[in-house]
Amino acid sequence: MQTQPKASHFIGGEYVEDTNGTPIEVIYPATGETIATVHAATPAVIDKAITVARTAQVEWARMSGTERGRILRRAADIMRERNHELSVLETYDTGKPYQETSVADATSGADALEYFGGIAASLTGEHIQLGDDWGYTRREPLGLCVGIGAWNYPTQIACWKGAPALACGNAIIFKPSETTPLCALKVAEILVEAGLPAGLYNVVQGMGEVGASLVSDPRVDKVSLTGSVPTGRRVYAAAAEGIKHVTMELGGKSPLIVFEDADIENAVSGAILGNFYSSGQVCSNGTRVFVHRDIKEAFLNRLAERLGRAVIGDPLDPATSFGPMVSKRQLDIALGYIEKGRAEGARVVFGGAAIDRDGFYMQPTVFADVTDDMTIAREEIFGPVMSVLDFDDEDDVMARANDTEFGLAAGVFTRDLTRAHRVAARFEAGTCYINTYNDAPVEAPFGGMKNSGVGRENSKAAIDHYSQLKSVYVRMGDLEAPF
Repeated sequence: MQTQPKASHFIGGEYVEDTNGTPIEVIYPATGETIATVHAATPAVIDKAITVARTAQVEWARMSGTERGRILRRAADIMRERNHELSVLETYDTGKPYQETSVADATSGADALEYFGGIAASLTGEHIQLGDDWGYTRREPLGLCVGIGAWNYPTQIACWKGAPALACGNAIIFKPSETTPLCALKVAEILVEAGLPAGLYNVVQGMGEVGASLVSDPRVDKVSLTGSVPTGRRVYAAAAEGIKHVTMELGGKSPLIVFEDADIENAVSGAILGNFYSSGQVCSNGTRVFVHRDIKEAFLNRLAERLGRAVIGDPLDPATSFGPMVSKRQLDIALGYIEKGRAEGARVVFGGAAIDRDGFYMQPTVFADVTDDMTIAREEIFGPVMSVLDFDDEDDVMARANDTEFGLAAGVFTRDLTRAHRVAARFEAGTCYINTYNDAPVEAPFGGMKNSGVGRENSKAAIDHYSQLKSVYVRMGDLEAPF
């Protein structure tokens, strides 16, 4: 497959190159080989993207929601038709197994385009009767949005931010992670092919300084970031200088509670999905797994049996179910946490080492006998490292589960329906799961509490973050004044 894009950036409906920008090598995580090179956006490229986006947005906002939605839905159809090649590119970009990317990435992006395309025509204001007078509201676009993506879901995030922005009548400039710069370019291509006017969806490459230039530009009206908490703090502060609209989907150290009455097979499935899907590189992962002491050994034994069935290998082989980490840096970070876990007294019950092969592979790793104060139970690892903690009492485990700066996600496994909903209500997290984990349908809002974020992505809730309300008061009679 050809992985070198036609050019580094996509601006004004076409590929744009400026080799004066810093070269960025694209490394295939399965081999460590360079498969493409792009260049970071220069000030001239950034200015061009902003200029063409603001110009195009004026006419786009004048179109009806029905017309805008039709284009988004057509793009969704094209994405589904090309799911195979988009999934292969996602695997080259991220290292995630094709078995996963073929069902979770371009398909999720298409879902977002279809969903927001479907509701674009319904984005209306309301009439407010005030005696003989009346008022009404208009839902209007914000203008120019900037999306800053993470490297774990480059196709999905490009659509999760682009679809609601475009549905509401905005233009968007999307900056992918410099680690995974390829997939968003294909999203831009497909949108233009589907009929999106040039200039409305633009992709510029670069590291933090490119993102900072976009966020601080006074011509930008809204910023949406998916990333780490430290990055979120910097972006939020920069956006606040310009009083910009902001959405932040940041990190987590989410709890997953398994009660003694849980179906162990389902609970193990949830723990695998919440720790080892995407080789553990998912922001909402439930990496603190609290297991009731009565079933802990049974849970650990079954978990080890099933992890032993993971097929670790070439991520392009459909049989492979566990791939490499995204980069050497991320691999080293995860391995460093494993050493900290050992040093602080946690017990490795599965994995715990790098795999001696090309690429950035490590074993799925499970620690038992973890206590709440250990580093591996406090800090986000963003790798395939699960911490299993014991508990006996519901009130105690709820206090421990919520004792974290993060609040992105949380999950519970139990057969007790009343307890399940009681626990979900007590979680201090924006996205909660009962007898499942990491489902993210576009119809449901996704986002965090506390340091895990501001605002929500997906669902009707996203519309409020990509549009603004204007109120209009209409007086039907004469107007009195004191003089």
